[in-house]
Parts: sequence; C-alpha cells; structure tokens
Amino acid sequence: MPDMLVRLYDLPDAAPYDRRAEEVGITVRRAQPWDRSAVRAFIEEHFSKRWADEAELTFARQPISLFVAAAGEETIGFAAYEVSTRDYFGPTGVREDWRGRGIGAALLFRCLAAMRELGYAYAVIGGVGPAEFYEKVCGAFVIPGSETGIYG
Repeated sequence: MPDMLVRLYDLPDAAPYDRRAEEVGITVRRAQPWDRSAVRAFIEEHFSKRWADEAELTFARQPISLFVAAAGEETIGFAAYEVSTRDYFGPTGVREDWRGRGIGAALLFRCLAAMRELGYAYAVIGGVGPAEFYEKVCGAFVIPGSETGIYG
C-alpha cells in the first residue's frame, strides 16, 4: 500500500465534516489519559493488536496525539498521528457500522490540523488503503515509489 502526501497549508474546510458527525450524535475530541484502556480495547476488538500497540504510544505524548469519536460513552472511531515516525498520520479507523457518516473525515481533519499546528507544511498518510477517500476529502496524492513505505 502506498503512502500519500497532504498539503497542510491548503486544507479544505473541515466544518462540514464536524457538522455531519454532530448531526448523527458523534463527539470528536482529543483523547485523555483515562481513555487509554478503552481506546486500546476498542482498537484490538475492531482492528488489530498491532494498531493498538501503535496507538498506545500516543498516550506518552503531551498533548496526546490521538483523537476519538464517541457516541455517548461508546468509542466508535479513532485517529492518531506522529506514532511510528514524525509527520505521519495513522493508524485510523471507524467501526464498520458507523462508516459513511463523515466520522473518519472529522477525525482526519482534527489530526491534520494538529500536525499543522506543530509547524508541518505537509503530512504523510502512511500505508493507505482507501486512497480515493483521501484524494477526495483532503486532496492527498500518492507518493511515487512509496509502495513499501516505512512498514516494509
């Protein structure tokens, strides 16, 4: 899976995605220390232990470099940045039954905005699965020759 590059200085407006998430009762927020166990359990159950291991590292950062999407008290999605390496977005995921409602985009934009605040002009989206999603939502483009990426 290739890596993609996003221009952080030219991000589209994120407000429509935040509104879509709010309209379906979803809160998107930066994770807090007390979210660690629940986030890890969610990621292991719905995605993979490897992603859970990566995401756990975000809790050692200040501020925590992970955002959660929640329906009430229930975690339904997450997005992380600066985990495996600097200036990388991911891993990220939304529970399958909640996909298609703008939640993934809302999480993505929170992370990209946080990366821009760190001073980055560009962000790498590592090991992309849904390239069309990232092209459409944030104008990302495939980095030629990046098929093996940092994940080998």
